[in-house]
Amino acid sequence: MKDELLELRNRALKELKSVSERPDIEKLKHQYLGRKGLLILLLKRLAELPKEERPAIGKLANQVKEDLIRKFQSALDSLAKKDLEKVSVLDVTLPGRRIPSGHLHPITQITEEICNIFVKLSFQVVQGPEVELDYYNFEALNMPKDHPARDMQDTFYISNNVVLRTHTSPMQIRIMENTSPPVSIVAPGKAYRRDSPDISHTPMFHQVEGLLVDKGVSFGDLKGTLTTFAHQMFGPGTDLRFRPSFFPFTEPSAEVDIRCVVCQGKGCRVCSHTGWLEILGSGMVDPEVFRIVGYDLESVSGFAFGMGVERIAMLKSGLDDIRLFFENDIRFLQQF
Repeated sequence: MKDELLELRNRALKELKSVSERPDIEKLKHQYLGRKGLLILLLKRLAELPKEERPAIGKLANQVKEDLIRKFQSALDSLAKKDLEKVSVLDVTLPGRRIPSGHLHPITQITEEICNIFVKLSFQVVQGPEVELDYYNFEALNMPKDHPARDMQDTFYISNNVVLRTHTSPMQIRIMENTSPPVSIVAPGKAYRRDSPDISHTPMFHQVEGLLVDKGVSFGDLKGTLTTFAHQMFGPGTDLRFRPSFFPFTEPSAEVDIRCVVCQGKGCRVCSHTGWLEILGSGMVDPEVFRIVGYDLESVSGFAFGMGVERIAMLKSGLDDIRLFFENDIRFLQQF
């Protein structure tokens, strides 16, 4: 059996030298060292030998097995190294590959466009925390704990006094607390409400809040500012209308509509056949808000407004489903 083991090793090594492809080496390795390979078949005859010869033959068999394993592995490693060298070769004659450049998300584009319009009107852009105190999100905006207006905003509560902000209006209070009039700011950012996602609602959305406080600010200043904004955003021929409304932190309050950009006021499914589309809410700052931040009610007045960025983006692009902005479909995003 000693001669058979040595003959099997020599034959395996000779055949190994004659192959150069990975599948052939793997096949040869399985033929000699597999569970039903030639070496295993030979070792099954070990029990037929006299007891005194078995230790020496067994030791030789292990040496043959280890030697063959090492030789087969070495052949495979050598092939792997050659394959790596082939891949690593740099062909300087190949043309360069352009890396596709990204671009701003459509919501970011519209947010920047909105802010740039107001910056030209001398407003300053400010930002604040998305995790907000109940005081700034509600109470300081004239919505105490028992105020029914809180029902208008289904809120994510982190604790009794900490919420995910439901609008960017808290920045009004934060700025006025630390700034003496005049104040003119716009506050873009994310807001959160417990809405079920559908074609016009999503639990996370974007707003731009605006505030102007100074001596002698009137509702006419509000109308002039928002008319200028609408003409810059939707075109100089855009018709507007102001409708009476209610917001806890403004009095009087108004919602602003533009003539439907789809049907030009004739009536369609997008505008519910009214010919008008709401774009934002606004109003004169409630005196109670000024009292809370310590402003002199007799010497200053101001207005505030807030708009949904997704709403503006949908109107600008003619979309009828807000979810398109958040599904990350590259085919959709590439159009912007």
